[in-house]
Amino acid sequence: MQVISGKVEKAKKVVLYGPEGIGKSMLAAQFPRPIFIDTEGSTTEMNVDRVPKPTSWEMLRQQVEWVKQQAGRFGTLVIDTIDWAEMLCVEGICARHGKKGIEDFGYGNGYVYTKEEFGRFLNLLSDIVDAGIHVVLVAHAQIIKFEQPDEMGAYDRYQLKLGKKTSSQTAPLVKEWADMVLFINYKTFSVAADQKGIKHKGQGGVRTVYASHHPAWDAKNRHGLPDEFPLDYAHIAHIINVTAAAATAPASPVTPPASQQQTQPVQPSQQTNMQQSTSDLDPSIPRSLRDLMVQHQVKEIDIQIVVSQKGYYPIDTPIINYDPGFINGVLVGAWQQVYGMIQEAKKNVPF
Repeated sequence: MQVISGKVEKAKKVVLYGPEGIGKSMLAAQFPRPIFIDTEGSTTEMNVDRVPKPTSWEMLRQQVEWVKQQAGRFGTLVIDTIDWAEMLCVEGICARHGKKGIEDFGYGNGYVYTKEEFGRFLNLLSDIVDAGIHVVLVAHAQIIKFEQPDEMGAYDRYQLKLGKKTSSQTAPLVKEWADMVLFINYKTFSVAADQKGIKHKGQGGVRTVYASHHPAWDAKNRHGLPDEFPLDYAHIAHIINVTAAAATAPASPVTPPASQQQTQPVQPSQQTNMQQSTSDLDPSIPRSLRDLMVQHQVKEIDIQIVVSQKGYYPIDTPIINYDPGFINGVLVGAWQQVYGMIQEAKKNVPF
C-alpha cells in the first residue's frame, strides 16, 4: 500500500456567498483564467469569458464536461450562481418524471431525487478539480430562523440560498464538498437608536469576507485564513495562485500559446460547436431542446428519425408539434441517450 506524506497541492473548491450586489462575481473573476457558466445572466457587464446561459440541467452538465476537457486553457470554472443551477436541477427532475412541481412526488421523494442528482453534479465538479481547474460556486444568502438543540430560543442566521425546502438536502452537500466557504457581507460598525430609543439602524458598512464558522453564518476554510478580512482577492491569492501553478506545471497538449492566452478572448463560437448558428433550426422549437441541438450539431430530422423509430411520432411530425412533456421529459431529460441513438442511427445510414 502506497503511503503519501505531506501536503498535496491541488485545485481548490470554493463557495462564495452573500447578499446580492456585494461583489461575489467580481471576486470570482479575479481567480486564475476564469470561465463563467452564468446561470442567471448577471455577468453581462463584466469583461469575462463565459459560455452561453444554460437553459436546461442537461445543458449545464454538458458545459461542465466541456470545461473539463479544457485543462490548461482555463484555470477556474465559476458557476454563477449555484442556487439558480439548483432550480435547473429541480426542473429537469420534474420533467423527467412528468411532474409539475417537486411537491407532486409525495413523501418528500422529490427532494431525495434532487439531493441524489445534485450529489452526482458535485462529483462531476470534483473531476474538474482533479483535472487541475479551480471550481468556484457563487451563491446568494438567505436569512433563516435557527435553533440549536442545546439552547433555548431561536435566532436569525445566514445560510446558502439553495431553495426554501431543498436547502436541508443540498446545502449540506455543497458545504461538505467545498474546501472554503466564504461568507461576504457588509460589516456594521455600530447600531444607533432614534431620539425615542425605539427604532434602530446600522451605521457604517465595509465589505468583509468571513472565513470561520459563526452562530450568525456558515463559513469554513482549511488554510489558516483569519476569521475576517476585507473583500480583496489578495488575501487568498497565496492559496489559489500557488495551487494553480502546481496544478498546471506539467505540460498539457491542449494548452494554447501564451500569446493567445493573453491577447485573444475565449470565443466558443469559433473554437467549438457550443454557439453554432441556429438559423437553420425552427425558432419555435423550445429553447431548452434547441440549445442542446445547437451544441451537438443535431438537425431536426435527426431527432425525427429516432423518435419515429421508437414509435412516439411519425417521422414527418414537426418537433414543435411534440407534446411539451415529451420534449422536456424525454428529449431534454434523457438527452445523452437520445444523442447516442442519433449517433447510432447515422452509422447505419447507407451511402
